[in-house]
Amino acid sequence: MGMLQEFKDFAVKGNAIDMAVGIIIGGAFGKIVSSLVSDIIMPPIGKLLGQVNFTDLYINLSDKTYSSLAEAQKAGAATLNYGNFLQVLVDFLIIAWVIFMLVRMMNKMKAPAPAPATPPAPPEDVQLLREIRDLLKR
Repeated sequence: MGMLQEFKDFAVKGNAIDMAVGIIIGGAFGKIVSSLVSDIIMPPIGKLLGQVNFTDLYINLSDKTYSSLAEAQKAGAATLNYGNFLQVLVDFLIIAWVIFMLVRMMNKMKAPAPAPATPPAPPEDVQLLREIRDLLKR
């Protein structure tokens, strides 16, 4: 079988298509959650903490002082942008929580697997023969 045929077989299988759709939807979902965090959740938290914009929090590693992160970056100064890290961390935690809840919900919606069928009891004569066999083995 040629490589082109193998690729075609792989690409048209349901698993590959399902995976591609999942990746596309996951990317779009990530953008929605990032917007939720940066535009809805973090501004009130920043306001509660004294008008703090988390993405502007940084530690200046250079000798000069700068009034903002944008100014430091424009000057090419080395900075530790821990505010941006906090923003990404909150994004991750919310995405992980939502995915956990979706998987949990889907698992509850799945029909429980049927219990394995118990084999029917053997006829009485077979049962008696087994008992006699077991007694003779002693």
